[in-house]
Amino acid sequence: MNLGERGEGIAEEYLIRSGYKILRKNYKNKFGEIDIIAKRKDVIFFVEVKTRTNRNYGNPIDAITPFKIKHMVRSAQCYIAKYQLEGIEVSLDVIEVELVDGQWKVNHIENAIWI
Repeated sequence: MNLGERGEGIAEEYLIRSGYKILRKNYKNKFGEIDIIAKRKDVIFFVEVKTRTNRNYGNPIDAITPFKIKHMVRSAQCYIAKYQLEGIEVSLDVIEVELVDGQWKVNHIENAIWI
């Protein structure tokens, strides 16, 4: 298991413990990939997971480029259209998974990306 897969697994466990239902993992379409699609109450969450073992390259969220944001938004729009979810509330989130003092820490940033 690589670092990214490990972080996605940790993020998935966190979401489940926090009351989210996982709808899809690694959803791919012609625009790109969304790591996790989850639902809680009446909101669909499109989640990008960024995993780091140190901060040599900055905060995990700093790795989300404008290019990645553009593709994440388009992928979310495609998912919404495909499953006829127009009108439902959505949130584009980032989950940072970091190794701090030998422990994995999770930072969930809701509505990190605006459409």
